[in-house]
Amino acid sequence: MKTTVNGRNVTITEDQKLYFDRKLARFDRLFGDAADANAVLRKAGRDITVEVTIAAGGMLYRSEVTADAWQTALDACVERIERQIRKNKTRLARRLRDNTFIDPGILPAPVPVETEEEEEDGEFVIHTKSFAIKPMSVEEAILQMNLLGHSFFVYRDAETEEINVIYKRKDGAYGRITDAVK
Repeated sequence: MKTTVNGRNVTITEDQKLYFDRKLARFDRLFGDAADANAVLRKAGRDITVEVTIAAGGMLYRSEVTADAWQTALDACVERIERQIRKNKTRLARRLRDNTFIDPGILPAPVPVETEEEEEDGEFVIHTKSFAIKPMSVEEAILQMNLLGHSFFVYRDAETEEINVIYKRKDGAYGRITDAVK
């Protein structure tokens, strides 16, 4: 697995890179060379935040933890990602058994294309992320959204080839936004 470690407001030492590599190497047995891991270490005041994202087999596994020490935050991130992988594996096995799920192994992982911050009139800070959007079913989009821990997910519908948004409603159900103009 290819591992990238970046620092925000902190300089990453070789020892830290080795520690990140050693901790994230436990996922090599699951993904091999087919995965990319991106870790970001941020410092804000006394708090240190570690964000780990692993892209493998068309799925994104992400965790972000804030703690007093970066080692503690990294350990918690690794544990959370392991739980996400186990949860995903159980869901996939159940859906494959029911023959209601498309094989996610045929989809390449979404690759971040560009990230930038723009400030508009001093009022808003807008974070922009661009991804290559891959075709997937509604069930796959919900699974991906839940694995990322987000409240919405933008995807291309595999049947209609249209861009859709799936989101979690306050009542616990899911909603889907589609283009009304055809």
